[in-house]
Amino acid sequence: MGSKNTHAFLAVFLLLLSHFSVQVHSVVAECGGEANDGCTDKKKALPLKLIAIASILITSMIGVCLPLVTRSVPALSPDRDLFVVVKAFAAGIILATGFMHVLPDSFDMLWSTCLKENPWHKFPFTGFVAMLSAIITLMIDSMATSFYSKKHKGGVVQPESGGDREMAAVEAAAGGGHAHFHGHHHGGKVEIDGAQLLRYRVIAMVLELGIIVHSIVIGLSLGASNNTCSIKGLIAALCFHQMFEGMGLGGCILQAEYNFVKKAAMAFFFSVTTPFGIALGLALASSYQENSPRSLITVGLLNASSAGLLIYMALVDLLASDFMGPKLQGSFKLQIKSYMAVLLGAGGMSLMAKWA
Repeated sequence: MGSKNTHAFLAVFLLLLSHFSVQVHSVVAECGGEANDGCTDKKKALPLKLIAIASILITSMIGVCLPLVTRSVPALSPDRDLFVVVKAFAAGIILATGFMHVLPDSFDMLWSTCLKENPWHKFPFTGFVAMLSAIITLMIDSMATSFYSKKHKGGVVQPESGGDREMAAVEAAAGGGHAHFHGHHHGGKVEIDGAQLLRYRVIAMVLELGIIVHSIVIGLSLGASNNTCSIKGLIAALCFHQMFEGMGLGGCILQAEYNFVKKAAMAFFFSVTTPFGIALGLALASSYQENSPRSLITVGLLNASSAGLLIYMALVDLLASDFMGPKLQGSFKLQIKSYMAVLLGAGGMSLMAKWA
């Protein structure tokens, strides 16, 4: 999946969003109007939104960059047990985000009384769209992996290293053959199968795309809200969410063995997406009709799509890939630790649903 296609998709996505209203995490208002619950205060909401932009930006940067600097910390290098456990914890965060935050929001929007009985209350569109999204993600995942494999068939995947001792060369798998990383064994760095490296790169790109879509919707929702009661809880919840979701993405970027420029670019886009969404929502807040049918339908469908993608990526490309891999299969003790980490991450993120 090329970076040009990704950028084109994001551009179209942002253009689409700019024409629609955003549903916020607040007390349900009358259709097309704002909630009148004693918490709505535009003047008091503004400084809270500015605090949200700064705090979420900082925590996002810390979360996504933390795994990328672990080469200088031997205990946190990708071939160590601690890295696997932390990655499992972050995968639990991403899984709970899909199940406990994005999917319920979509159900609430598409089952709203502001929408017509037919067809929105006659068919579970959220589940249907989430299912299609998961299938489409599988297609992208599979086809992108196949494309990369054929592109480098019989050739060499050029090293994308800066000065941090990346691989020397990776021969892609051809036919039924195997290819392995032939670099030197620096700092405990293990050999990487060529096909596995390609999978890591596809996983990192697809996961980033899904997180960016979800983050823009979250940011727009917060930026459009003038409900001071909900914004306060959202700031803490989103900081927690962005920190550990960033750690999951950062771990995937690290395993993908990208060069410094690509690592920095992916970390940058993840870090600024939610703050950008908040700023965009803040700028367009005056034109929003938070509970208009158009807003509910648009954001509800986008949330359903994002939920399907995040759930697929968490279960298939992060958890199943690691738990069925040789490292965890070879250590029952490490499996138990990783399962506990998954449950802890998913549980913590699920608890956040009380406030966000």
